Amino acid sequence: MLMLVDCSKCRTPLQLPPGAQSIRCAICQAITHIADPRSGPAPSPAPSSSSSSSYQPGHVPPSAVAPSPYNHAPPGQPPHAQGRKRALIVGVSYRHTNHELKGCINDARCMKYMLTNRFKFPESSIVMLTEEDPDPLKRPTKYNMRMALYWLIQGCQPGDSLLFHFSGHGSQQRNYNGEEVDGYDETLCPVDFETQGMIVDDEINTTLVRPLPRGARLHAIIDACHSGTVLDLPFLCRMDRQGKYIWEDHRPRSGMWKGTSGGEAISFSGCDDNQTSADTSALSKITSTGAMTYSFIQAIERGHGATYGSMLNSMRSTIRNTDSGSELSGAGGLVTSLVTMLLTGGSLSGGFRQEPQLTANEPFDVYTKPFFL
Repeated sequence: MLMLVDCSKCRTPLQLPPGAQSIRCAICQAITHIADPRSGPAPSPAPSSSSSSSYQPGHVPPSAVAPSPYNHAPPGQPPHAQGRKRALIVGVSYRHTNHELKGCINDARCMKYMLTNRFKFPESSIVMLTEEDPDPLKRPTKYNMRMALYWLIQGCQPGDSLLFHFSGHGSQQRNYNGEEVDGYDETLCPVDFETQGMIVDDEINTTLVRPLPRGARLHAIIDACHSGTVLDLPFLCRMDRQGKYIWEDHRPRSGMWKGTSGGEAISFSGCDDNQTSADTSALSKITSTGAMTYSFIQAIERGHGATYGSMLNSMRSTIRNTDSGSELSGAGGLVTSLVTMLLTGGSLSGGFRQEPQLTANEPFDVYTKPFFL
């Protein structure tokens, strides 16, 4: 059960994850420490270490009774002038359940390969949560996903580039406070969502979007059903099949702020809020993959990643034209060497009823703004 505590500075109510001893306020950035009656005064923070920047979910300082979300963050040195790159990749297959998906582990592997080889993300700065990892703290449970989201944003500074990739089930639930244009909150489903619940878009926005400082960038690639506005970003790029677009204003009527603290947040999602996203072998004769993740990597490999507009058009074209063998062939390259190994082959006819979406914290010209991670 989550406990509500007031921020020690601005008094905003905060939801404290189970077992946590401290929490950072997304509004004012103050850290509120929760005293444990069995341990006396809250322990002083452990000194930062400059020798490691890896994710250590199992490391708890000896003086701490229970892990804090912020004990999991890599201490490291302050970022260099060009900033740091950090990524969280989550692939959930829901093995041995009625909800099992076949392509999500492949999505996670391919995304990690692309980030390290094409965009030069340090492997030590990438956290991947999948069911195939023997470490229980690296499984995509609700608790582990929450801790990893805290890790991703922790210590973010101007110049940093963050990426969150999720491949798995998404869903919706009724929103009763009037903040959603369509009346529903979008959700992500951890592997244990049937017992622990889903992660709601409000929480993702509070954790990742609102604290993002000026000069920092966050990209989210969400390959899930009903994922169009799963980061609760204020603006959605509504594009037709001819590539013409307008930005829809999805800011809550209540006036609640859903933007950043000056940073840039952009999300590619697998489909609109009222659509489902395919987990399929129609893009391959070898194995299953998420249609959105596949089309995202293909857009970059084929040289269509110059701008956000060219990316979105290319992704939609790939999914729309799955009945064309030429749409999936050719275009060699560094990332394609792995993608081909996992995903190549012909395609089956039919196409999908899903349209990848682009949302952002503020509108921009999608055909002139360069795409880069």
